[in-house]
Amino acid sequence: MKLREDISWRLGAIYLGIAIVTLFILIKIFYLQFWENKKWEKQAEELQFKYEKSNPDRGDICAEDGRILATSTAFYEIRMDLGSASLADTTIENNITALSDSLSILFKDKNKDEYLEGFIKARQNKSKYYLVKKNVNYAQLKKLKTFPIFNLGQFKGGLIVIETKKRIHPFGILAARTIGYIKNGIAVGLEGAFDNELKGNNTLILKRKVGRNWVPVSEQSSYKSESGKDIITTIDINFQDFAHEALLNQLIKYKADHGVVILMEVKTGNIKAIVNLKKNKTGQFEEAYNYAIGERTEPGSTFKLPALMVALEDGYVDLSDSIHTGNGLIKYHGFLIRDTKIGGYGKISVKQAFEKSSNVGISRIIFQAYKDKPDRFVKRLYSMNLNEPLGIEIAGESAPLIKFPNSNGWSGISLPQMAIGYEILLTPLQTLNFFNAVANDGIMVKPKLVKAIRQYGEIIEVRKTEIINQSISSKETIKKAQQMLEGVVENGTAQNIRSANFKIAGKTGTAQIAQGSGGYLDTANRKVYQASFAGYFPADNPKYSCIVLVKTKSNRQYYGSIIAAPVFKKIADKVYASSTEMQKEIDFGKSLSYPVNGIPYSKDGNRTDLDYVLNQLRIPVKGRNRVRSAWVVTKQHQRFVEYQNRLVARNKVPKVEGMALKDALYILESLGLSVNVQGRGIIKKQSVQPGTLVKKNQKITLFLG
Repeated sequence: MKLREDISWRLGAIYLGIAIVTLFILIKIFYLQFWENKKWEKQAEELQFKYEKSNPDRGDICAEDGRILATSTAFYEIRMDLGSASLADTTIENNITALSDSLSILFKDKNKDEYLEGFIKARQNKSKYYLVKKNVNYAQLKKLKTFPIFNLGQFKGGLIVIETKKRIHPFGILAARTIGYIKNGIAVGLEGAFDNELKGNNTLILKRKVGRNWVPVSEQSSYKSESGKDIITTIDINFQDFAHEALLNQLIKYKADHGVVILMEVKTGNIKAIVNLKKNKTGQFEEAYNYAIGERTEPGSTFKLPALMVALEDGYVDLSDSIHTGNGLIKYHGFLIRDTKIGGYGKISVKQAFEKSSNVGISRIIFQAYKDKPDRFVKRLYSMNLNEPLGIEIAGESAPLIKFPNSNGWSGISLPQMAIGYEILLTPLQTLNFFNAVANDGIMVKPKLVKAIRQYGEIIEVRKTEIINQSISSKETIKKAQQMLEGVVENGTAQNIRSANFKIAGKTGTAQIAQGSGGYLDTANRKVYQASFAGYFPADNPKYSCIVLVKTKSNRQYYGSIIAAPVFKKIADKVYASSTEMQKEIDFGKSLSYPVNGIPYSKDGNRTDLDYVLNQLRIPVKGRNRVRSAWVVTKQHQRFVEYQNRLVARNKVPKVEGMALKDALYILESLGLSVNVQGRGIIKKQSVQPGTLVKKNQKITLFLG
């Protein structure tokens, strides 16, 4: 009896304890459910979900015509939640092989079995974040979403899509350094300068924690604000291409270290092209640094323009005045300055001293005028804004250095050295901007790289031209400066770039570049030279200014006239040829009053082609009714072009002399002849005489000239 009572008591105590605990749990549940419900729901949400800021679509950087220079392209990382309860086993069993096959065909990186093996292992491990593929483009993603399992979406199909953006340059390295980048906290070029405009406002994306990773709940953003704005630059992509190619070819030809080209619109200051090429360790040229705005060097003879303008403005000399250059050697406080011409130029005019770039002549003019008042010379340079940075939009501009008398580094030879472009420091853009002011009749404008800012296809801001100095000198001095610059190309050191179609004005420059404490020699005991040419065109109505600068270590070819000026000429020719507004239209008028030299020369050729061209030019043709052949010989007269028959027999070699190569090739190859071509121009001679019977596989050489 006692045992039964003891057991009953113990069971009662246990039941009572369980009842008390149960009651306590119920009370706790009730309390949590109704009193602390919001607190714990919030905490659970914070542990499993969060809003994360993500950058919106970054704006594009465009050329002036809207073509894209830099844009953001979406790439996707594809992952799969193989541990999801919503992903049924039957779905996996029935479709995983087909999915593996589809992925193998799409990406061609692994075979079907390798994809299948990966999926099976991930399913066994209940992997919630299995990596399928990185760097998937949008077209691939769109196709991938139609594949078995993945077509069920994020939850039932386990598909996880993570978007990333990459910045790409559709035109490769063209203007790449000026376009710039943002990387590891370093902001360069337009990307850095206009980051706030380009990046827009942040986007909030809801993410869920899966294992150790945070995965977007949806591919669509939960909240979106405005995308980045587009930057419309002043760059003309065609001009940029011309300049890049011309400079690159010259750098390769002369085995140069690096080079710069800047092409600027005279009236507006719009930079139409900016090239910075540097040879890398592999010997290839790339845009590694913006030398155009960041590298300041001694400009050399291009600085003779502002130096001589100071003397002209102060009335110490005029262009027709004579200056003795002697035997081409002169000393200042024991320091020797020499001319490039051995024996010197003797007695020449001031204008000739500039045209021939006489170091002795220009230094003597400045030294004689300002030796007792060098501060006046320097102050006049300052008045032309040569000592001030330009404030270009992008970061990295080096400030110019034009030292003042009695300042640190000033000596007895400073004045004559400054006259010829030494003991001062300027960037290529700062030098060009001065020449641009001369071309612009003395008005100095601020160079600019950005034309407008656009948002959602609408222009919201237009960047206007800013004037730095309304007049850098008197109109008389500007006119004389323009005459000197034209004289350099017509009679001086740049005669090799004279153009038959338009006038060029400019100044050559050649300077030895100081190498720090090593003086003017580099580590290999070689002199480093800077060849340059700065100028504008057309000289009689300036539209564009341009500077070309090349650094080379050659001890033979380093003059600005040889290395830099030809690049300028190639760019100017291309720009002129592609800019119809710069070309003078031939107006024959109703009276058909042709030029003094008569009708333009026309090559022999196809009658249909000639008819079209001559009709468009309104040039009269005689003999058209007498001609029965498809190919004609043309004869030039003062007032008309005469057609004559050119008969082509099927079995005889025709006469193709005087024809354009394209037409001759068509005729000869249609007869079965094998053609070899030598020279350029029109056909002057043919190796097989006209009228000769055509033989099988016969060869004929055409000599052009």
